[in-house]
Order: sequence, then C-alpha cells, then structure tokens
Amino acid sequence: MSAIQGYNPRTGEPFGEPIESTSDAELDAIVAKAVASGWSATTSEQRAEALERVADALDAESELLVSTADSETALGRPRLSGELKRTTNQLRLFASVLREGSYLEATIDTADATTVPPRPELRRILRSIGPVAVFAASNFPFAFSVAGGDTASALAAGSPVIVKAHPSHPRTSHETARIVAATLPEGVFGIVHGLAAGPRLVQHPAVKAVGFTGSTGGGRALFDLATSRPEPIPFYGELGSVNPTVILPGAATEETAAGFAGSLTLGVGQFCTNPGLLFAPASMVEALTAAVDASSGGPMLNERMQQGYRSGVDSLAGSDLVELAATGTDPAQGYSVAPKLFTTELKTFAANLGTLTEEHFGPAAVVVTYTDPEELLAVLPQLPGSLTATVHASAQEHELTGRVGAALQAVAGRLIFNAWPTGVAVAWGMQHGGPWPATTNSLFTSVGATAIRRWLVPVTYQSWPEELLPPELQAGNPLGIPRRFDGVLGTR
Repeated sequence: MSAIQGYNPRTGEPFGEPIESTSDAELDAIVAKAVASGWSATTSEQRAEALERVADALDAESELLVSTADSETALGRPRLSGELKRTTNQLRLFASVLREGSYLEATIDTADATTVPPRPELRRILRSIGPVAVFAASNFPFAFSVAGGDTASALAAGSPVIVKAHPSHPRTSHETARIVAATLPEGVFGIVHGLAAGPRLVQHPAVKAVGFTGSTGGGRALFDLATSRPEPIPFYGELGSVNPTVILPGAATEETAAGFAGSLTLGVGQFCTNPGLLFAPASMVEALTAAVDASSGGPMLNERMQQGYRSGVDSLAGSDLVELAATGTDPAQGYSVAPKLFTTELKTFAANLGTLTEEHFGPAAVVVTYTDPEELLAVLPQLPGSLTATVHASAQEHELTGRVGAALQAVAGRLIFNAWPTGVAVAWGMQHGGPWPATTNSLFTSVGATAIRRWLVPVTYQSWPEELLPPELQAGNPLGIPRRFDGVLGTR
C-alpha cells in the first residue's frame, strides 16, 4: 500500500517521514469505534468542556504544529500562527454555542383539543445525525482541516468525526490528529490517509453526513457517491468560487487598486474567497495593472496546484477573449508562480460568460471593463454562484450600490461593501456558502456558529412521559435555554 509523502513547497524536496495509507480494514475499525463511542449521548456541557480541552491542547503544542505546517505548506509562520489561533477559537466558540442552547431549536406545543385537527402535546428538538466524515482542505492546514470548522461543529453537534487527511500536509495532519484523539474519549475522533480512503469513507454505511472543502471536480465526484448510496446522505461541499467584485466609478482609485492586488495575492491567491473576477471602469485598468505588476507571487501548496495554475492562465492568455495586462514577480523556486491580471470588455465577457468565470486557483484575476455601470445590472445575475460578492463605491453612489447589491444577492452568500473578501470571521452572523458551484447546498454555512445545523436532524416527542424527555424539553426548562413555547420564543 502506498504512503503519503509531504513536500516543502519552497524547495520541492520531501519533508518528514511518509504516512502509511489507511487500509480498508483499518478504516472499518475506525468507523466502528466512532459508532460505539456514545458521543451523541453526552450532554451539551460535557461536549463544551471537551472542545475547550482540545483547544487548550492544540495551543500547548503550537510551536510544533506551526513549524511542521510551515515546512509542508510554505504559508509562513505568522500566517499559520494566526490560523492555529483561529482554529482553537472556533472550538471555543462552539463550546459557547452549546451552552447558549438555541442551536437545538427546542420547541414545545401544549395539547389543545379545540384545534382542527386536535393537537397532542408536541416537543421537538434537534439531535446528532450520527458519525460524520470530514475532508481536510489543502490551503488551510488548521482552520479547515483536521481540527477545523467542520470537525469542531460536528463534534459540538454530538457527531463523532472521521477526518480524511489532505496529502499536501500529512505530517501536520498526523500531529494535529494525535493531539485531538488523545484529548477526546476513544472513538470520538479518527483520521484516515490515502486516495482510496476518501470514496470508501463516503460510501461507508455507518457514515451519515460529509463535510468537504476542495476542488469542484473532486467535490462533485464525492457528492455523486454520497447521493447514489443505497442510503443517500447529505454532502456539504465548499467548492469553487470566483468572488465577483464591482468597483463603481466613485471608488476607482489607486488605493482601491492596491487593495485589490493585496487581496488577490494574499497567500499566493490560495483562498476560496480570492477576488478572481473584477468589474471596473476602463479608466482604472492602468492603476490595476501597476498594482499587480508590483506584486509578488510565491510557492503554491503543491506541484499539482502549481501546474494547474500555470496551465489555466496559459490557456486563458492564449485565447482571443482576454488580454494579459500584468504579471507580478515569480520567485522561481520550488512550486512558485507569478500573479496574473487579464482584461476584457463587458460585451466580450457577457458573450463568453461560462469560459471567463472559470476559477483559476491562485493569484490570477480577470478585469471586465465597462463604460456605463447600468450595463452591469443585466450581467451580474447571470454569474455562477460564489461565496462572496463585493461592491466598492463612494458615499454618493448608494442608490446604485443598492441595485448592484440586489443583482448580486442571488449569486453569493455574503455581500461585502468597501472591503475585500479574503478573510472569514468566525461569528454567529457569518455565512460561508453560496449557490452552486460555490457549495453543494446553499442553505448552510461552513463557518460560524450556525455551521452546527448541518449535523443535526429533528425529532419530535409526542405525548411523551415527562421523566423520559431530554432535559432541554422538560417542564420548567431546567437548563434555561431558549425555547419556543406555544409559538412564543423565550426561556419558558
């Protein structure tokens, strides 16, 4: 059986000892332990305390984790240190979500014989869906990987988690999993490695839902496996996104151009929220070109991504649909690439929308130039689904901004004003999702407190004896959580 070898993207040289692929028998044993773990029967407080212990344990070994991840991803120690802290803060956020209690959507309808039809006593709550498979992301070795948001939210929901490690950072994944598994009860958390383990995990009959962050092609293949099972299961995939940005004339400044270049090249463009599609006045191209020309590239996460980026931008440059306007600096080492900026006119873009909205993962963007911003209003609703959509405008353009925002609302999960999409806050109000191909289910988010809803399913207790009800539904509300009682939301 093949092993997974990590590489240093700065040099292309192997890093660390390889990790053995997980056999079918090993995978079955890991899933069996998850089923037997009893994690779904624990209380919210027990799970909250466990998440906090995991966060503390990860923080305690931050030096090892950050050093290992930097060697395998070349993302830099400052970025990775911040990402690890984000990861442990996510775990602590979900501890607070568990204690607050509204995630359960506890609902009580008292019996009423006068309604038509007569209503029995009904008490509804959300419960764990069961064991969950989580696919780690390449570009966030902590926040969207082994102990990332999908894992944190699923564990909070009461779902045991089996992570499919990403081959771009096998040693980082191994060390993170070691810490998490040692902190939680046996079977609650497991990890598998290797290409074959992914499809097998999705098709395992004991796995009840899947979280995925990755490419559109890979995500779609796994989505099809999940939905074609004898027992289809939910597949929550975060896939491709071009994150359109509209710059209105009042905001077409050199400062805005510099901000765009900074967002485009952040992390060598390896963000799911990278602004890959820009609509700007033709007069702004000069400033945008200068900003990207002055920018620098860097090493991508692995050789496959480097080759995919180069192939994509070379193909785009070779077409007659765009012009290459700017090329940043390429360090020319390891898996490095250069930033690229292309331009095209709105008319050409509208006639070739499918081709020109393809995501090129990395620091590349297409600028669509316009002369009259009113012309954008017919084109924007035709864009493919994205995680974000952004508008930059002056204070005198609010009426037009509102109409542009209304046009973008149907194609993006988060609308941003006078800021850049790179960076996703972990909060109750965050929506990190969007229409296909941004995600496979735009009803949900993979970041923020409400991400827990993906791993929960409802159950109603009808006329059930009081002493047999979960405490969240018992008379007097012993836990003091938010509940809807006879249609009124409160703490009754």
